[in-house]
Amino acid sequence: MAKAKTIPTEQSVETFLDTVSGEKVRDDCRAIVRLMEKVTGEKPRMWGPSIVGFGSYRYRYESGHEGDICLTGFSPRKQNLSLYVLAGFPGQEAVLGKLGKYKAGKGCLHVKKLEDIDIGVLETLINKSIGFLKMKYPEK
Repeated sequence: MAKAKTIPTEQSVETFLDTVSGEKVRDDCRAIVRLMEKVTGEKPRMWGPSIVGFGSYRYRYESGHEGDICLTGFSPRKQNLSLYVLAGFPGQEAVLGKLGKYKAGKGCLHVKKLEDIDIGVLETLINKSIGFLKMKYPEK
């Protein structure tokens, strides 16, 4: 079985954020850190070389594949901010309808800048996603 690439590292989150291009993007990243830290009660940690994650859970697919990943997190990409907040909870589409301007991937949102979205709705997405993941993958 292939070894997971997205694992916690000892890299400093602050050092990583200092390397992000553009002052506005860095400011948005720091605002996301504050929000996710508030919602999760966890300190940020680097997962792989470019994901800032909070908390963790152990998943197991029907195929038998399993691993650990952050409960929520984000990554500043070249074109946008990728926010890992879409766990597929019931009612997710209704919440997304109130969010603002974004594009959705399988498990993440892509936003150009935080001012394009409603931060209160983002907080709701994070809370509901975390609750759903904890229910779906309870700690053993």
